[in-house]
Amino acid sequence: MVRRRLAVFFSALILLAAPAPGQEAERFDLIVRGGRVVDGTGNPWIRADVGVRGDRIAQVGDLAGAAADRVVDAAGLVVAPGFIDPHTHAVRGIFDVPTADNYLLQGVTTLTEGNDGGSPWPIGPHLDEIAAAGISPNWAVFAGQGTIRREVLGSDDRGPTRGELDRMRALVGEAMEAGALGLSTGLFYVPGSFTPTEEVIALSEVAAAYGGIYISHMRDEAQGLLDSVRETIRIGEEAGIPVQMTHHKAIGRDMWGRSVESLALVDAARARGVDITIDQYPYTASQTSITAVVPQWAQAGGTSALLARLADPEIRRRVRGEIVYRIEHDRGGGDPANIVIGLCDWDRSLEGRSLADILADRGDEVTVAAAADLVMEIIERGGARAVYHAMDEADIERIMRHPATAVGSDGGVSVFGESVPHPREYGTFARVLGRYVRERGVLTLEEAVRKMSGATAQRIGLRDRGLVREGFFADVAVFDPARVVDRATFAEPHQYAEGVEYVLVNGTLVVDGGEHTGARPGRVLYGPGRR
Repeated sequence: MVRRRLAVFFSALILLAAPAPGQEAERFDLIVRGGRVVDGTGNPWIRADVGVRGDRIAQVGDLAGAAADRVVDAAGLVVAPGFIDPHTHAVRGIFDVPTADNYLLQGVTTLTEGNDGGSPWPIGPHLDEIAAAGISPNWAVFAGQGTIRREVLGSDDRGPTRGELDRMRALVGEAMEAGALGLSTGLFYVPGSFTPTEEVIALSEVAAAYGGIYISHMRDEAQGLLDSVRETIRIGEEAGIPVQMTHHKAIGRDMWGRSVESLALVDAARARGVDITIDQYPYTASQTSITAVVPQWAQAGGTSALLARLADPEIRRRVRGEIVYRIEHDRGGGDPANIVIGLCDWDRSLEGRSLADILADRGDEVTVAAAADLVMEIIERGGARAVYHAMDEADIERIMRHPATAVGSDGGVSVFGESVPHPREYGTFARVLGRYVRERGVLTLEEAVRKMSGATAQRIGLRDRGLVREGFFADVAVFDPARVVDRATFAEPHQYAEGVEYVLVNGTLVVDGGEHTGARPGRVLYGPGRR
């Protein structure tokens, strides 16, 4: 009797789900069926189907009676918004690899360029070039304050005249009207390092007037960390602009643990109404030019001026002393073995080798002073990009847990097998899901997805993206929570992430069964001030 009643019950359910006689089943272009939908808000996951028509999510719910041209079986998988990277240098490689495989295979569907104060220029023609090239991810840009300053003042270490400041403000306005998301600074880098706080505020006011944000590589992430956080807060507060401290970190052994204080400053600012947030990459090493250990005053005027200073014995001794200090207390983490060459155009044999390795191979004594001499030699011979191992895991996890922190890679589009890049280019988002959600439990799955999608969409002003929600653009990542993992390492970085099975960009399958399809449906996403 019980079995008979159950059979009648399930037959009724089937009839309810089926279309009425003469009525066609609801139809979609694609259905992602049976997955755990983590919608990007931070809310608990739900079991639901996702129906896509054209470039939009048409329905989220029970689509058992619906039909589609393609059905993706997501049983056992998580269905999330496509991840949005708020900090990349992806113009480095996007025209060589327009499919951006290293990002798409992590589930990233939107890249932002123009960070750290350096951006393509002018903005409008760059965005036109991206649109014409056809790329797999969506693309948006910030206007670089350093780029704008260089347009007006070159690399000079001085403040602007009234006319020069007005010209820079006008260029910010032009960039915002061309579609920039906001203003970025790299106050650690030349020429941004020569910029008074008041000048940054004046330019940020223009971006604010267009509805943009301010995103900053702060002036110092080592000994001057806390003062730099205070400056960043001041800029946001006085310019009346939302502000993001990008790739937040505490560099150098002397500063390990000081993220407790930096985050307390953020909390205090938010408590009094300052709209400040953070982003971060999940690694204990950074990557930038070898000049990161060279004092900024020595770089004034550009490379030729730096080389001229190094040719002067007295100035060279002074520069050497400051490089020694930075290796001991800043990005060197106290040891030449912590600085590893990533890209060296003039001698590829140096790539993947630390300053200590290079000195030892030459038969030189491995000392900080010898490493400083080697840095100057590398600069004189053509420069290099380097990875700096100088951060602590406890700070990484503390910053990651903070509710105002999002995830960003600070990486470029990798040409597979070329140079020795930071593994963040291949692994950032998968690493958060694999290491910090599944293995270490630092974040819940829902919170990690929010930090990689909805939080960033909200922060940088992307409408109708960043959530699995009806009416939103169909940027979707489908991954196996038990298997997603970053494979890239510092020694062997050219390894794609695994476990992301399907990725849609604007409704088009770009990753299918864990393989890039070659599709290039990405679009240019314009900022709020576009005219």
